[in-house]
Amino acid sequence: TDEIMQQEIRPLVAVDIIEQLHRQFAILSGGRGKDGAPIITFPECAGFSDIPDEDFLNVVTYLTSIPSLEAASIGFIIIIDRRRDKWSAVKASLTRIAGAFPGNLQLVFVLRPSRFIQRTIADIGIKLYRDDFKMKVPIIMLNSVSDLHGYIDKSQLTRELGGTLEYGHSQWIHHRTAIENFAMTVKTTAQMLQTFGTDLAETELPNDVKCTEELLSAHTDHHSKLKDELKLAVKQGATLLTCIREPVTRSANSKLSPDELENVATVERLLAQLDETEKAFDQFWTKHHLKLEQCLQLRHFEHDFREVKLVLDNLMEAQASFADIGDSVTRVENFLKEQKQLEEKGQEPLEKAQSLALHGEQLIQNNHYAVDSIRPKCVELRRICDDFTNETKKKYDILGKSLELHKQLDKASQWCEAGIYLLASQAVDKCQSQEGAETALVEIEKFLMTAKEHQLSNPKEFYNQFDMILTPEIKANAQRIVQKLEDVQEMFDKRQVSLKKLAAKQTRPVQPVAPHPESSPKRGSPKTTRPA
Repeated sequence: TDEIMQQEIRPLVAVDIIEQLHRQFAILSGGRGKDGAPIITFPECAGFSDIPDEDFLNVVTYLTSIPSLEAASIGFIIIIDRRRDKWSAVKASLTRIAGAFPGNLQLVFVLRPSRFIQRTIADIGIKLYRDDFKMKVPIIMLNSVSDLHGYIDKSQLTRELGGTLEYGHSQWIHHRTAIENFAMTVKTTAQMLQTFGTDLAETELPNDVKCTEELLSAHTDHHSKLKDELKLAVKQGATLLTCIREPVTRSANSKLSPDELENVATVERLLAQLDETEKAFDQFWTKHHLKLEQCLQLRHFEHDFREVKLVLDNLMEAQASFADIGDSVTRVENFLKEQKQLEEKGQEPLEKAQSLALHGEQLIQNNHYAVDSIRPKCVELRRICDDFTNETKKKYDILGKSLELHKQLDKASQWCEAGIYLLASQAVDKCQSQEGAETALVEIEKFLMTAKEHQLSNPKEFYNQFDMILTPEIKANAQRIVQKLEDVQEMFDKRQVSLKKLAAKQTRPVQPVAPHPESSPKRGSPKTTRPA
């Protein structure tokens, strides 16, 4: 029903009645009356009475629709040229026009038959039948075109009517067809742009890179084709405008008729409409294209984020697995080596994460529409990078402390073994003399000096320094070594006391003992004194 309604209300165009127009039984030459009224001429036409009513109505309706509303409101002037015809033709023409003319009439001029008898019949007939024509406007019977010139200026009449107005019917039809085709092109183009714009506005943005790229490519291709259509339409309008203005361009003395000037105005208006449509479309496309590009940027960002975060999560998981701080120098050194390898392995992902976070911040600065989605991801990337960096530093600190602890424990253990070996190597018989005892004391004091070099002069302080990183196993080992240190120190202390007593005893003078008076020299050998 809607299609039928649209067909019914669609105005006539030249192409619909092209055959009837070519019969040239009625023309709109472009001339105007003194008050600007449009002139429709009915030239001499042999088969005028044979024209079907529908064809007549269509042509007259079409011609009256061409002038502007302002000109049409003044009223049309009709010139009926029947100079070579009979009164019956005049009567038939007036009757048909009176019954079917769709416009507002102002005047009717009739160039009556030129032959004497027909002119006489016409004069009588017009008096007798004027009321039958049902026309509320004057019907002026004219004997010649000279009489017509008294009412209408010759510049507004064609050569057939003794005027100077240039008119070619074939060219007129061509111009009308071209103007209407151009108007239809402008309308169709505007509809295509509107449909495309609606499709764009209703398009849901894809959730992955591939679909977004395909959508962007498809929309861009469609946009390029529509822009080509626009260019062709503008070129069509410009060419048509040149054709309409061609008489003026060819001759400076030529002037366009009012209808031709209206044609120029119509084409210029259509071109302006086309320009406005294109500007509006370009403005909309710029926004839509930007949104599609930003959508593609977002999908790339999200894809890269997922990849980088997966690697970072694996790094953090691997780092969390390094919970052991080692129970020996060798183990700690291996852990440090593994930590170094993990740090080197994480260098590239960390750089990618920092770069991706920077890219996300740039998108935000460029007024990306998905700020609420991008910003949290940038924060997350930087947090993971900071966590990994801080945790790596913490691991290095702990392992470094552990390495230092085990080195110190190893040195302390070695010192204890060396001390025990030193004490064991001091022969008891050599220490009986003053010189031997003093030598042994010097060796012990010299050895005890090395305890300060290894920071073992205060075992409890040494233990407290590393208490925060001690595991139960390491703490037990440290306690054992600290106890060993104390034991060795005690051994040295006791040895020093003993050696100092020996050295002091040997320094006292020896008193000579006189033989006992009751002792007899004849008895056995003197009594042997047991050493202290």
